[in-house]
Amino acid sequence: GTTKTDEDNAITMDYTLYNDSIVDYDEFPTVCIQESNRRFRLWFMPTFYSIICFLGLGGNLLVIITFFYFKRLKNMTDVYLLNLAFADLLFALSLPFWVANSIAYWTLGMMVCKAMQTVYKVSFYSSMFLLSSISVDRYFVIAKAITAYRHRSKAMFVSRVSSGVIWVMAIIFSTPEMKYTTVNNNTCTPYSSSSDQLRVHIQASQIALAFVLPLLVMSFCYSSIIKTLCQTHNFERNKAIKVTLAVVAVFLVSQLPYNMVLFWTTRAAAQGGYFDCKYETDLLYAMDVTQCVAFLRCCLNPFLYAFIGVKFHHDLLKLLKDWGCISQERFIRYMCQRRRTSGFTDTESTTTFCS
Repeated sequence: GTTKTDEDNAITMDYTLYNDSIVDYDEFPTVCIQESNRRFRLWFMPTFYSIICFLGLGGNLLVIITFFYFKRLKNMTDVYLLNLAFADLLFALSLPFWVANSIAYWTLGMMVCKAMQTVYKVSFYSSMFLLSSISVDRYFVIAKAITAYRHRSKAMFVSRVSSGVIWVMAIIFSTPEMKYTTVNNNTCTPYSSSSDQLRVHIQASQIALAFVLPLLVMSFCYSSIIKTLCQTHNFERNKAIKVTLAVVAVFLVSQLPYNMVLFWTTRAAAQGGYFDCKYETDLLYAMDVTQCVAFLRCCLNPFLYAFIGVKFHHDLLKLLKDWGCISQERFIRYMCQRRRTSGFTDTESTTTFCS
């Protein structure tokens, strides 16, 4: 008969053979713990998103108040700028919820979750489309001045209709967020995992519609504008060219890095998820930083498109004077100094971006 020791040895041998021949530990998914990324988000998100939110609210509210205070909707660019300010204001208002979603468990319920994602996407798409519309309008005003002059009577109607169409399109393109957003693993997200195919479609559509398309439109329009300005002899030409280059540079610097990282995350999702924990962690760091830089657009747009304009700058200073923020003497001194340096009285036909 067999002894107790023989039976134990046989069980041990069978267990070892089972482990060696049947169980393949490589088939089990490894959980990538991103503790360092979570610690990074705890200070990064509240700090920078609060700054962006504060500047975005202040800058865009000033644009909106100035437009309504002076009843300043006189051309297509004014209409687009007002809509852009509303879009960026909505986006800035959603940032505190983004911070809460990034650094803590989501406790605000499903309705607020869906509202946050929808407001973000609607404001994001409308902002990108409005930036494209502004570039098209500036193209016709500067590069196709004769054509623009012939159709100036229809300009306001076209701008209002096109702005309405832009908002409708933004809502349509945001329907996946409205439909699929849920609270998954205590996080408000439209995706079930990093390899969710819905994630691939949503992010690929975002890259194509909200980056590639506006980039192509702006590249064509602003290159034509610069070419036209270089052929003129107006002494305001250099300033207008600098403004054009600044607009393009800010768009590229803020949006290109984020969309490159978004492309790589979309590619990883299309391939079934991440297979390297370090690569996934690095990509998360890159996404957090580049997304923050991309979000800066909501507080930079007022300075690039509105405050830099000659007439809008004048209206803003007059508003601050009426509110008592600057004295009458200082306002008059500034205006006299600006007229001496400019050498002419501003008109609606100035070649700066906002008349």
